[in-house]
Amino acid sequence: MRTEELILYREFEEGDLLTDMVSLMEQFRRTGEADEGMRALLYRCIHRLLEMAGRFGFYGNLWHCYLTDLLVNNENSYSHACEMRGEVEGTVNRAVLHDIAVFRELYDYDFGPLGRAADNSALDLVLAYEGNAQESRVYNRRIRDRICTLAQKFSETHTPEEMKSTLTGFYREYGVGRFGLHKAFRIVRGPEGVCVDPILNIAHVRLSDLVGYELQKRKLLDNTEAFVSGRKANNCLLFGDAGTGKSSCIKAIANEFYDRGLRIIEVYKHQFQDLNDVIAQIKNRNYKFILYMDDLSFEEFEIEYKYLKAVIEGGLEKKPDNILIYATSNRRHLIRESFRDKQERDEELHTNDTVQEKLSLVSRFGVTIYFGSPDQGQFRRIVKALADRAGLEMEEEELFLQANRWELSHGGLSGRTAQQFIDYLLGKQGEGE
Repeated sequence: MRTEELILYREFEEGDLLTDMVSLMEQFRRTGEADEGMRALLYRCIHRLLEMAGRFGFYGNLWHCYLTDLLVNNENSYSHACEMRGEVEGTVNRAVLHDIAVFRELYDYDFGPLGRAADNSALDLVLAYEGNAQESRVYNRRIRDRICTLAQKFSETHTPEEMKSTLTGFYREYGVGRFGLHKAFRIVRGPEGVCVDPILNIAHVRLSDLVGYELQKRKLLDNTEAFVSGRKANNCLLFGDAGTGKSSCIKAIANEFYDRGLRIIEVYKHQFQDLNDVIAQIKNRNYKFILYMDDLSFEEFEIEYKYLKAVIEGGLEKKPDNILIYATSNRRHLIRESFRDKQERDEELHTNDTVQEKLSLVSRFGVTIYFGSPDQGQFRRIVKALADRAGLEMEEEELFLQANRWELSHGGLSGRTAQQFIDYLLGKQGEGE
């Protein structure tokens, strides 16, 4: 095996398994026999492949799935250039073809003689593995199936040129690495610095799931459409009453535009000082990123908003065109104001400057969208729509009567209260069965 000759596709997160498997192949090629050490290593490799099937949800030929996962996750100059764009020109294509030829040999390797020499029938488990629906904690089902299908195509492809064309098509459709295969991320600070890690389970909510608020949804949709289409777009602030669907709208946007290269990164207040490091990691990628700040507000003594102001606008470095900031808040002006800011002029000579500094943050959001609590009629329409969607069979008058009783003791009129009420009724259906 010629893995030491790889040029672009060299550094892999799960590369130690590849090293062990290639070592087995090389030892067996030289000796034609399998000693105790080789047998033990083979069982460890089989264990690793089965564990990977459990984590990633792979099925079929697990060796081929593993190799395919290495290819679709490897971030190099070629895969970055191809993500969301497709084929590129230049000498780099010759280097890629060279590496694909090496992987072609790995796909074509016949494990039959090695398995017989090692008296190892367990190899059959990883060469024709039947998965189950519960075995997918890293990828969503759509991506998992796409990787397994790609592995099957690679096993049937007979030339490096055909294999390269298929891989490039995957990069164009899905992207590469964690940003290509996941839609939502969080910021994690570890020993190696600031990392952007995937969120493995994100709610599959759509804008159509949110009843009402059509003007608000349209305004958010239009701004995001302009952003992913490469046109000018604004940072967005969604503000208003609690439980009105502000956060759900942002999650829905991530789902609606994922296949067009939109990714969302969740940011908390204490992480604002890490924003420059995050932006440095994503500014040159071929995706569009939304930095998402949920329930954003600041008390008088908190100064994190100064970091945010500098990132949005005001620093020497221009904010990259592939990054926007979307935030939700119950406060229109984000930073708590008090009468002291306006009245106690003896504490500071330029009181107006202090007030303007606090108000200037919200002015950095070019689009502000208000979400107000529904009135009684709107609340009933939301309840009725959610009940119909859930398949609840109840007289409309009784449904509304119970909904009114519920909201009086559970937070008042809001979409969240309506959903909680429907969940309550669905839970009651199972009693006594």
